[in-house]
Amino acid sequence: MSTPPDALIHLAHAGVSLVVDARAGALPAIVHWGEQLEEFDETALASLSDATVPVVGSNNVDTPPRVALLPEHHTGWTGRPGISGSAQGRGWSPLFRTTALTLDGARVDGFVQADAGLLVFDAVDDRGELSLRLELELLDSGLIRARAALRNERDAAYTVDDVSLAFPLPAEATELLDFTGQHNYERFPQRGPLRAGIHLRENRRGRTGADSAFVLHAGEAGFGFEKGRVWAVHTAWSGNHRHYAERVYTGEQVLGGGEVLLSGEVVLQTAEQYVTPWVYGSYGDGLDEVAHRFHDHLRAVGSGRPAERPVTLNVWEAVYFRHDAGELIALADKAADIGIERFVLDDGWFGARRTDRAGLGDWVVASDVWPDGLHPLVDHVRAKGMQFGLWFEPEMINLDSDLARRHPEWIMAARDELPVESRAQHVLNLAAPGAYQHVKAQMLALLDEYPIDYIKWDHNRDLTEAGDREHGGRPVVHAQTLAFYRLLRELKDAHPGLEIESCSSGGGRVDLGVLELTDRIWVSDNSDPHDRQSMMRWSVQLAPPEYLGAHIASDRSHTTGRRLDLSFRASTAIFGHLGIEWDLNEATDAELTLLRRWIALHKEHRALLMGGTVVRMDTIDPRVIVHGIIASDDSEALFSSALLDTTVPEPAARLKLRGLDPERTYHLQPLIIGPLPSGLIPPRWWGEPSDAEALAAQEYWDRAQRTDVSYPGARFRGDVLARVGVAAPRIHPDQAVLYRAVAVD
Repeated sequence: MSTPPDALIHLAHAGVSLVVDARAGALPAIVHWGEQLEEFDETALASLSDATVPVVGSNNVDTPPRVALLPEHHTGWTGRPGISGSAQGRGWSPLFRTTALTLDGARVDGFVQADAGLLVFDAVDDRGELSLRLELELLDSGLIRARAALRNERDAAYTVDDVSLAFPLPAEATELLDFTGQHNYERFPQRGPLRAGIHLRENRRGRTGADSAFVLHAGEAGFGFEKGRVWAVHTAWSGNHRHYAERVYTGEQVLGGGEVLLSGEVVLQTAEQYVTPWVYGSYGDGLDEVAHRFHDHLRAVGSGRPAERPVTLNVWEAVYFRHDAGELIALADKAADIGIERFVLDDGWFGARRTDRAGLGDWVVASDVWPDGLHPLVDHVRAKGMQFGLWFEPEMINLDSDLARRHPEWIMAARDELPVESRAQHVLNLAAPGAYQHVKAQMLALLDEYPIDYIKWDHNRDLTEAGDREHGGRPVVHAQTLAFYRLLRELKDAHPGLEIESCSSGGGRVDLGVLELTDRIWVSDNSDPHDRQSMMRWSVQLAPPEYLGAHIASDRSHTTGRRLDLSFRASTAIFGHLGIEWDLNEATDAELTLLRRWIALHKEHRALLMGGTVVRMDTIDPRVIVHGIIASDDSEALFSSALLDTTVPEPAARLKLRGLDPERTYHLQPLIIGPLPSGLIPPRWWGEPSDAEALAAQEYWDRAQRTDVSYPGARFRGDVLARVGVAAPRIHPDQAVLYRAVAVD
């Protein structure tokens, strides 16, 4: 057997250092993950690694365990082990030794100091019955990520129950932040202390879930958007998964994640292997810096996507299942007239899909609704200069469908009886080759026949009792997730330039596993801006704004019933990938004119809004939401200050806008499109309004009726805006004011 590598490694890039101890053939242990350190020599790095080994405490094991990237039970680690599994009770506590180590493909031994790069550790257990490959990478964005591949080398089968990876946390990380939520209110933050024991968030929905932990953060007490050291973990997997934070009695603490495997889901025969999802880690000073690393990563992955995200009309809330070619063509005319660039036909165009109780699985244009196919609509949309998009739900099936009648064995179930229905549908087993080929062939036939630029890909139910009926009901969530990823890739390979939105009864499938393969997410089925302000604010913790589908809906929300001003709806939506979810045939001329202006504003600033740096302000009152986006060269920015409820005190505290160059001077001006915000009393620094005489004569209760009033604003240095702030206006709840800052020096 070759001599095991004996390595100490320091990778440093983008403000992050990763120090790894892989000496004496042990599995790699992370000594430091956090702020970037100066370069070391070999002696200094060895001294650092040795100096971080804790002393032996009372009644502890005699050799202090150094927690590996894949924590090992045999070391005396009493926390969650990296591997759980056995061959009928044998091999349940493997002892691995590293046999080879490479950095970006080159063999490594001894002292290494480098930039970003991929470390690969190959190891075998002491019995030669399991082999292991660990990958640990520092990316250009400053993110780290890791995954494991476990291979069975024995003659007998090996059942994998769990493989989880863990990143270390320093003692000062004492507070946790992750998320929960529900359909129509996704990504609701929850905070609390990191206590002794384990904070475990397991998802067994078969999809990421509206209540997903999303990103699990651990940081210094009181960390916010601007400051406070924070370490975060994200499991990049769209099926069952976990995030966890753990503190053991000896004081060590870790952040970890991995896939949740159902019982018996992964049984490795000889020479078979199981590969975990990537588990990502992000370090930053403040939540914004943590988010920026995810944004940089996704922007690099999606660098081939057109930078100017087309303004979209989705017709679901306009027509629902009422598909009429004449009505939809008239809707397309209205859309093109106000500047829409993409027209998306939603659910109801196929099979027997006149309601949500039939047709799923039959991806053939319904001849009774579309006797000439979709050509009249598609041709008209494209003649108007718009792209065409189409809705699918490829992973689902209705019992009332031709596919279900022909192939009931392709419906997921753990036994002969079918699982409980949800939204009148079941799950189609894409792990079954026949089912996969059926869906792929029908989708490709449509993509070949029609010039489809965009797919809205929905997924409207959890995977309950997700079993393969052709193989005794064995669990197949893992295989289903891989099949989903494969289908995305194959459709895009066959049609380069095709864009795909991940929609899952709203925002129920939002994770890096799907984001790296798609172009947009539907944040929520709820477009009410009162709720969307919070959901957008927290969705950018992982995804940059150009990924966030954000639509201006009708004045009365179809989800909450609230009636809200068009300006509030629009000023909320322009900070995402802008769209419309509204029956424009019912909009008034005044509303269409105002929509046209908001769309024009978004297009004018689209490069900034879809490519700038997100900044979120820590406000005293959570009902005041302030955020913005800043150009990469700090030359300009757009900010929004929204009030969701009455504040105390009133008026609100000073408006502080951080993120601009502290040494440059900016012209800051309120940006008002259409009517003034309801209840507006402007501060003095706004200056004399363009319609000062009329405003002075107007009673306050009529003030919102004034339109097209402009204010000159004033000039401030960037550090003054961030640290001193300016007076905020008085506005009513569910109103927002936009500000534009432009460097003048």
